[in-house]
This record gives sequence, C-alpha cells and structure tokens, in this order.
Amino acid sequence: MKLVFMGTPDFSVPILDSLVEAGHQVVCVYSQPPRPAGRGHKEQLTPVHAFAHQRGIPVRTPKSLKSPEAQAEFAALDADVAVVAAYGLILPQAVLDAPRLGCLNVHASLLPRWRGAAPIQRAILAGDPETGVTIMQMDAGLDTGAMLLKESILLLPDATASWLHDMLAAMGARMIVEALGKLEDEDPLPATPQPAEGVTYAHKLAKEEGLLDWRQTAVELDRKVRALNPWPGVWFEMAGERIKVIEAAVMPGSGVPGTVLDDQLSVACGKFALRPLKVQRAGKAAMTATEMLRGHSIPKGTVLG
Repeated sequence: MKLVFMGTPDFSVPILDSLVEAGHQVVCVYSQPPRPAGRGHKEQLTPVHAFAHQRGIPVRTPKSLKSPEAQAEFAALDADVAVVAAYGLILPQAVLDAPRLGCLNVHASLLPRWRGAAPIQRAILAGDPETGVTIMQMDAGLDTGAMLLKESILLLPDATASWLHDMLAAMGARMIVEALGKLEDEDPLPATPQPAEGVTYAHKLAKEEGLLDWRQTAVELDRKVRALNPWPGVWFEMAGERIKVIEAAVMPGSGVPGTVLDDQLSVACGKFALRPLKVQRAGKAAMTATEMLRGHSIPKGTVLG
C-alpha cells in the first residue's frame, strides 16, 4: 500500500520499520521538527526522522498542519492510508480525510483507558493489572476513534516504563501490519466505537511529578520509580542535594514519613517503607545505594525531603 507515516519518538521507530519490512511503499514521513538537545544544544533529528533519513524516505517537519498549504501538500501525496504513532501534532479534518482509507493510529493503551500523551507511564502509576495496544481509526477527537484491533499484555508488579515501552512498540509494529494486511485484502476490520464508560486521560508528564512524597504509600512510590525513569526521573532531597532513585523496593517498616529506618536506606512512607536500590547523585554515575552509603552516610533517623 502507499503510506504516509507520522511519528516522532523511539516508540514509533519499530512501527515504521515494520511497515517498510512488510513491503509497503512509505512515500513520506512526517515528524516533529529538530530541536536543541544535549550539552551543546545542537539541533537533533527526532528518532523517526533519523531512521527515515537512513532509509532514504522523504521527511517533512511542519510545526503545524493547520494551513491550507500544509494540507494541500499532504493531500498531494495521494496515500492509501496514513499510519500515526505518537506524532505529537493534532491532525485537522482535512488531513484525516485525505488518504483513501483514512488515518490509523497505533495507541499504547487499551482504549478508552488512557487516552492522551503518556499512556505507558500512567498505566504503571495507576497500578493497572493490564495494558496493551489499540489500532484505531482516527477522528477529530483526542484518541476517540473507532477501534479496529486491540491486544492486551499483563502488567507485572515489577514492570518498568522502559520494558513496557519496548513491549508495546513491538506489539504495535506487529498489529499495524496485520491491520493493513486486512485492509489491503479488502477483509473488513470491524470498527468498534469506544464505550463511554471507563474513559481516562493520560496527561503529559511534568518534571515536578518526580519528587518522592513520603506521605504516599511505598507501593505508590515504587510505581513512581518504575514509571518515571528515565524521564522525568524520580528523586528525594537531603541537605540541599537532589538524589535520584533509579530502582527501589517495597519493604516492611513504619515511622514518620521520610525518616530513614535502617543502615540500608529504607525510608518510612505513609504505609510500609521504600528502600532505594540504585541511585545517582548529581554529577556522578549511577550506583547501588550500598555503594553510595559507603562514602556518603545517611544515618538512621535522618529525615529526607
């Protein structure tokens, strides 16, 4: 099929790769514009842009698709279908209507749960027992279109955002090829409207969410550590220093929230205790909590911020 692909982050790359490997003709890729990154603040291509460049696929990076000119350029591609995966721009109705078979979205949740920007992290933060991928026929709403395919995966108690990201990207890559195969064979996929019940929104992550609030339960804080690494990261403060927590474990224990309970850095929470296992001090490499404590003692009874 003649495709346009629209995506931006790492999550989208396996999906684009699967379309190319399946033999579809990707005539153009749309991605977010390059942005300054790193210490030198040099403009860097998005992961999708870099992958498409390596494959010799033309790339467009408009800041908006609202102008008549941008919409005419999109329509002129004369695509059978557009595949969208974490693109980051709203598609106006004129863009949605341009491909012969419309626009399909690869969304990393079991819609209607977790519509929006951060479904992977929000599923972990909420303690959902499962999540998955939905292939959706896009409409003008925010992830409100009819569902064409849906597949679930169990969310294990130790699931991290990085692990889940990779699992769902691979699942979405396989599912979109299946969906396009059915469309190509004129094997109609049942379009199931999303139910009105169970709608939740996965709001964009904010940096301030990474601060550990010891008044929450240890289970909630463990979810935060697993969901918010690598970005925005999770941390506590001690004597004015921010110490990042990369891995942690829920432990028995009680006390005033924020109080260090033992020489292994178990910290009292609203319920039970959280023990950081892997940490990172400012300007230093990540290390185990044991390694940090050898040179940076945090005595029992210390109250952390």
